[in-house]
Amino acid sequence: MRGATASERARRASRRAVSTIRSFSLISLRDLLVASGPTIVLVAVACFIAWLVVDPAPPRSVRLATGQENSAYETFGKRYAQELKRDDIKVALQPTLGSKENLERLQRGEVDIAFVQSGSTVEEEAADLGLASLGSLFTEPVWLFLREDVKATNLTGLRGLRINLGPEGTGVPNLFRQILAVNGVEPKELTIGALENTPATVELLAGRIDGLVFSSAPEAPLIQMLLQTPGIRLFNFTQAEAYTRRLPFLTHVTLPRGIVDLGRDIPAQDYQLIAPTATLVAREDLHPALVDLFVKAAGDIHGGAGWFQQQGQFPSPKYTEIPVAQEAAKYYRDGPPLLQRYMSFWLANLFDRLWVVVVALAALVIPLSKIVPPLYVWRVRSRVYRWYGELRAVEQALETVPETQRKDHVRADLVRRLDDIEMRVNHISIPLAYADELYRLRSHIDFVRERVQATLDGESGEPGALAK
Repeated sequence: MRGATASERARRASRRAVSTIRSFSLISLRDLLVASGPTIVLVAVACFIAWLVVDPAPPRSVRLATGQENSAYETFGKRYAQELKRDDIKVALQPTLGSKENLERLQRGEVDIAFVQSGSTVEEEAADLGLASLGSLFTEPVWLFLREDVKATNLTGLRGLRINLGPEGTGVPNLFRQILAVNGVEPKELTIGALENTPATVELLAGRIDGLVFSSAPEAPLIQMLLQTPGIRLFNFTQAEAYTRRLPFLTHVTLPRGIVDLGRDIPAQDYQLIAPTATLVAREDLHPALVDLFVKAAGDIHGGAGWFQQQGQFPSPKYTEIPVAQEAAKYYRDGPPLLQRYMSFWLANLFDRLWVVVVALAALVIPLSKIVPPLYVWRVRSRVYRWYGELRAVEQALETVPETQRKDHVRADLVRRLDDIEMRVNHISIPLAYADELYRLRSHIDFVRERVQATLDGESGEPGALAK
C-alpha cells in the first residue's frame, strides 16, 4: 500500500512537472486564439456569404417540359433523366402538347428547360422572354402521312381534305400553316383537326381522316409504326430545297431508301423531306453548372450518326433562332470544363466555387493579419503591466499616510499587499518570449519592498522611485 502511494505521488509529481514545462512555451495558444478570434469569425462569415450568395450551389432537381405521349420529346426526355441521374440530379419530366406550350411554361417559370421546335419564336421575342438556347439537338422532319388512296403530289392537292395538325399547344399547326402559305393554300380550304398524336393515328388508320402531320425525330414510336403500315404513304416534298429558301429555319433532309427495313426495302424510294430542328431551351437563370451538364448529356444522346445526321453534327449551337447561352457556347467551343474532365460533377463544382472563398480570404486575411500580432502582444504584456498599477497604488498609499502612522500602516497593510502581489505574480503563465517582462516586474516588486522596508526602519526613500 505504501509502495502504491509513493508511486501515485511520483506520477502526480511527474504530471505537475510536465504541466509546468508546457506552461513555459514560446507562444500562448490561448492568447493567440483570443487575439485572432474576431478575425477568424469575420473571415468565416465572409466566406459563408460568398459561398451562398456569390456563387450558390446548383439545385439537385430540374423541371424539363417534354411533349405528347409516344413523341420523340417524351422518349428523349426519359434519356435525359437517366443521364443526369448519374450525377445525382433529378429531372422532373412534365408532359405537354409541344413547343408552343413549352414556351408558355418557360415564360411562366413552371419549368426550367424544355424542348422547342425551331420556328416557334423569333430572336427578339426569345430575348424579351428571358430564354436561352443550349443548342439544337436533332432534325424534326415534317411527316405528312396520307391514306394510300389520296393521290395528292403537292400541297395544293390537300384542298378539301381532312388533315390533322394536332393541338394548338404544339408547334405543328403554326409550322404547317407557314408551309401552306408559301403554297398559296389557306388553312380554311382544309378541314383541320386538332387531335393529339395517338388518337389522330387511330383516326387515320380507321379512315376517318385523310392525313395527319407530325414534326418529330424518326425515333418516335408512331413514326416508326406508320412508316411500316400498309395503306399509309409518306408525302414526298420534291420541292424541299425551295422550301428551305423560303423558310430559313427549315433544312432539306433525305429519307434514304431501305433505311427503315433493308430486308423488306422500306421505304421503296428516297423521300425528300423538310425539317425544322429541335432545340433545348432554358430560362436565363438556369444555373451555369446545369447548362454544362445538359450540353454534355446532349452530346451523349444526340452525338451519334442517325437517319438525317452525320456523326458529331449534333448537338450544335447552329440551326436555332434563340440566342445561345454563354456557358453553352463556351462548352461547344472549348469542350467540358477542365475539372469536369477528371472529377465527378459535384466535386468539380465544389472546387470551381472555391475560388470565391479564396478571393474572400485574400481580401480579409491580408489586412487583418497586420492587426492580430500587435493584439496578441498587447494581450500577453497586459498580464504583466496590470500589476504595475498595484505597485503604484502601494507607493501612493505610503506617501499619503501621515508620518506618525506610517509604521503601523506599513506593517498592517502595505507588506501584506506586496506579499499578495508577489504571490499572484509568481503564478502568472507567460510565454518564454516575454519572460524578460515578468522578471523585470519581479525586480520592481523587490524595489518597492526595499523602499517600504526603508520607511519602516525610519530610513528616507525617494518618492516615485518606481515611476523612474
